[in-house]
Amino acid sequence: MDIAQVYKDANAFLEGHFLLSSGKHSAFYLQSAKVLENPKVAELLAISLAKQVRAAKVEVDCVCSPALGGILAGYELARALGVRFIFTERVEGVMTLRRGFEVKPKEKILICEDIITTGGSAMESAKVVQNLGAKIVGFAALANRGICNRFNVLRNIETPECKLDDSLPLFALEDFVFETYNPQNCPLCKQGTKAIKPGSRGN
Repeated sequence: MDIAQVYKDANAFLEGHFLLSSGKHSAFYLQSAKVLENPKVAELLAISLAKQVRAAKVEVDCVCSPALGGILAGYELARALGVRFIFTERVEGVMTLRRGFEVKPKEKILICEDIITTGGSAMESAKVVQNLGAKIVGFAALANRGICNRFNVLRNIETPECKLDDSLPLFALEDFVFETYNPQNCPLCKQGTKAIKPGSRGN
């Protein structure tokens, strides 16, 4: 599958001036919600991602996603893998497992996001279920912003901004490496435009 084209067809490959969750600016933004609003496309993407997980022979009992952005991707991946699905959510800024969800001791959990940037939210979710006795077996996303190295890429490259546990695999359908800028050195700001924040924490 041409994942970039899938995003473009869904008007989810945005060009402009964007404020990222990291605080940096970029001329490009991926809005996965627009891709996932089509259930058939979401299903096909999840099936493709599940094939990567199976090919790597990673055993999964459950998929867990951080709310809100990861829920649709995680649910579809769990369905493709034939396992149960749970999600974590922030309560007063702290990632928490609620709504009656439980984790079994040593349950093998795959953390799934729509997009992995630094992996901060994914690691927050991982720590929540890990503290409840689960075993984290890897991370997955429809798209990877290239800050974290994927399973089939050399993992010994230093990426200090990546917060994921680099001893675990990261599965993704595509790497999107966009140039980012610190606000004080942003050429888009110097052109007089204002950065907007279209992500789940902004819009």
